Amino acid sequence: MRGLDTTLLPNRAPGVLCFLFCFLWSLGAASQTPSPDQAKPAPPAAADKSGAHQQDNQDNQLNDQGVFVFKKDVDEVMLHATVIDDHQHIITTLDKGAFTVYEDGKPQNIISFHHVDIPVAMGILIDNSGSMREKRAKVNQAALNLVRSSNPKDEVFVVNFNDEQYLDQDFTNNLLKLKEALEKIDARGGTALYDAVVASADHLKQNGRLEKKVLFVVTDGEDNASSETLERAVKQLQQENSPTIYAIGILGDEEHPRRAKKALEILCERTGGIAFFPKTLDEVDAISRTIANDIRNQYAIGYKPSTPKGAGGFRQVRVDAKAKGHGKLMVRTKSGYYAGAQTASSGTK
Repeated sequence: MRGLDTTLLPNRAPGVLCFLFCFLWSLGAASQTPSPDQAKPAPPAAADKSGAHQQDNQDNQLNDQGVFVFKKDVDEVMLHATVIDDHQHIITTLDKGAFTVYEDGKPQNIISFHHVDIPVAMGILIDNSGSMREKRAKVNQAALNLVRSSNPKDEVFVVNFNDEQYLDQDFTNNLLKLKEALEKIDARGGTALYDAVVASADHLKQNGRLEKKVLFVVTDGEDNASSETLERAVKQLQQENSPTIYAIGILGDEEHPRRAKKALEILCERTGGIAFFPKTLDEVDAISRTIANDIRNQYAIGYKPSTPKGAGGFRQVRVDAKAKGHGKLMVRTKSGYYAGAQTASSGTK
């Protein structure tokens, strides 16, 4: 990222002046056998009853690589939403009529609705600062289990970061390549979290082939080395087509970790994701599977804004859900977006 607006460092050689993204597209997903606790997509029967399954078949198709993709109107805003009840259970059986979308407080007309387990373009960002050295083994295993519990056609890249960011593996679904990238541990230096997040989001937007995009971040401390600020990072993440962020903060109880926790919460909440703060390293693996379950059980809700995108400006977004047989439902999705704006990262040295 440093020196180029939207480029991640592809290797670890010091003094590198040329940054090259290598597109390592895997030609076929490795056969995977789901574990007993692997997240399952919504039952087809529930989608059939609501008519959503039929709509999926009409509005979408497989691309040349056999990957399920959305047909998206150029003026459409696409939201990826998770619905949970007051017991924190994910609800997967709602139909289009259960949802109301608001933009700047005004109800919007939903023009597309899908609830299927689709592949995602995902970046795995792992803190490689000095304080992470003893934690990396369990963190790496959790990251691999996240991929195993996800859609086998996901396209994943790995960024290890300290006070610099390294693209140690570009998009692939090859577990061996991902494992090798995660094992490039050089735990030293500070934590440039915001720089790594912004650069990775840019990489997803420019090079990710899939419409649904996610960043999975693991860190153990406060950002102390970024050229980006939290405020600027959040603004970058609220551009159109930006990813949802899920984070695991392995933090202590001192003042600095409290600030780090707040920063992770803001990054996740504004993009529709969620931040987790385990008390011990042993909880990290279970959390990664929870995140995979969340990603695979989301609703895709599209609407055409009543105020045209060309008018620009920041738009606040809220989604409500109500359905018989359910109590109070909470919908988690991005909190807003900048219409028609694509702001590049600063990329300053």
